[in-house]
Amino acid sequence: MKKEFRDKIDKVLEIRKIFDQLYEDADCSLEYKDPLQLLIATQLAAQCTDARVNVVTKDLFQKYKNVYDFANADIAELEQDIKSTGFFRNKARNIINCCKMIIEEFGGKVPNNLEDLLKLPGVGRKTANLVLGDIFGIPGIVVDTHAKRLSNRIGLTKNTDPVKIEFDLMEIVPKDYWSKFCHQLVYHGRAVCDARRPKCAQCQISHLCDFVNKASDVVSNGS
Repeated sequence: MKKEFRDKIDKVLEIRKIFDQLYEDADCSLEYKDPLQLLIATQLAAQCTDARVNVVTKDLFQKYKNVYDFANADIAELEQDIKSTGFFRNKARNIINCCKMIIEEFGGKVPNNLEDLLKLPGVGRKTANLVLGDIFGIPGIVVDTHAKRLSNRIGLTKNTDPVKIEFDLMEIVPKDYWSKFCHQLVYHGRAVCDARRPKCAQCQISHLCDFVNKASDVVSNGS
């Protein structure tokens, strides 16, 4: 095993110890009561904050109570119901078609494997892995904007493509930690590692972070 690869594994294990103390109860911040609600909420969360999605789904899930309600929804009406999440036309079309496929091909139940989930309109690897991990207990790496930013800053990957990042992390993060690690990255990204103004001086994993170490090197070299 190459030293660089081994170092990344060791780094993840050290981060896990710290994150498990800081974010022991980290979980999905989307509000849902069943697999379908999480699937739809995650689709709505694309290019939208979880907080905004939770505001929208509070009424949405009262109006559309099951997969048949969504499958038979009037698209123009659904568009208005989800308009504030952005990209509402595409999202409404995908939600309706997704629910139709769930009924026609999966007996009205959200599938419990990656291959079938990825067949659903509007469902990519991020959504599928989140549903698998949080609903079915099947570990998955969820590469959202926080996981992408933090994994690059920390030095766990050099890739920017979410799928490549997912496979990079799968190689160095223990499988039993995949889902929780991604939730913890979200928590840390929101609390400390902000996209524009990271609070490096307050970060409890700064000693393990390439971003901080590179900045220190620049300062020490007088550049």
